[in-house]
Amino acid sequence: MKNHITNAISDFFFEYETPRQVLVRNRRVGVVCRIIQLGVLAYIIGWVFIYEKGYQSTDTAISSVFTKMKGVGYTSVNGNERVWDVADYVFPPQGDSSFVVMTNYIITEGQNMGKCPELKGKHNCSSDADCEGGSYKRTGHGEMTGICVNATKTCEVLAWCPIEDDHVIPYPPMLMSAENYTLFIKNSITFPLFGVTRSNLVEGVDASYISKCLYHPENAPLCPIFKLGDIVKLSGFNFETIAQVGGAIGIEIDWTCNLDVNVKHCKPQYNFHGLYGNPDETDKARASVGYNFRYAKHYLENKTEKRTLLKVFGIRLDIIVQSLARKFDIIPTLTAIGSGVGIFGVATVVCDLMLLYLLPKREFYKNMKFKHTDSHIQNPDSEAGSIETDLSQK
Repeated sequence: MKNHITNAISDFFFEYETPRQVLVRNRRVGVVCRIIQLGVLAYIIGWVFIYEKGYQSTDTAISSVFTKMKGVGYTSVNGNERVWDVADYVFPPQGDSSFVVMTNYIITEGQNMGKCPELKGKHNCSSDADCEGGSYKRTGHGEMTGICVNATKTCEVLAWCPIEDDHVIPYPPMLMSAENYTLFIKNSITFPLFGVTRSNLVEGVDASYISKCLYHPENAPLCPIFKLGDIVKLSGFNFETIAQVGGAIGIEIDWTCNLDVNVKHCKPQYNFHGLYGNPDETDKARASVGYNFRYAKHYLENKTEKRTLLKVFGIRLDIIVQSLARKFDIIPTLTAIGSGVGIFGVATVVCDLMLLYLLPKREFYKNMKFKHTDSHIQNPDSEAGSIETDLSQK
């Protein structure tokens, strides 16, 4: 046991391995080797260089987006006519990259703080015992007073009265005219690695062009002015359906640029995606359909605070910038070439496995590939003669 350990330690410190090249004339092994090498070469050229652009460095952009809506809406409810402009139907009004355009609403006017019965079906009761005073219900509108109102058979609450009734959503939508609103998008990007700055107002998109253009995916793909109805259509929605209950649409600005060519060819591409509120969904029992929120306008009347409450249904627009720039760089090029050369070693490994473990003459190939020498051998000619003798015997 001690001798084995001593020999193992001695072999580890005092032996040296060097590759030995053996030329093997075997058709099967040769064909396999060349097929693997051709596959590796095709992978390097086709995938690494052509598809993945392995010879280029990449960078993503820092971007800024601001928006501006234009258009006027008109409603007439119970003889009350009203015109809606941008300040009325865009939330928030600052021109952000994410905002809501109101297309429908439920209005409750003249609310003031007081006591009134809850809506039917909300908190039904048969006696005061069913209405615990000072408590709240998650879906309620205020604090229960402990009184059951016989006329409605619902609990009385301290709240903004009259209570909003939103059981019936107006149809057709109140602001169908929103289909003709226009959206102007201004987007600026910078690729810091390459020092390139671009805007979606590219060459040829000047004040004269903007004053008369309207985006079309084929006829005017670079126009930064979009009709809201076209955005909805290109995202796969029906405008009347999404306008009634609301929904969300993503506007993607794609900057995929090859900076090895003239920078003027770096131009945006617009894509539109319906994010939720899809009218094609057939599950009528699905929860939280569409998109809505509430806001109130407060005022004083005869020194009494009142408010007008609006439940707004709208189209939420999220503008998303995707970017990727590429440019030739010697470092990733050399890295890709070096990796490819390393992969060529796979052919050698596979062929060695065939020679040493699969072919009928594997013992012969093992003897040819591995040679053990000792330092006391002084006559290389005698060694070569012995190898020739072995080969002739085979």
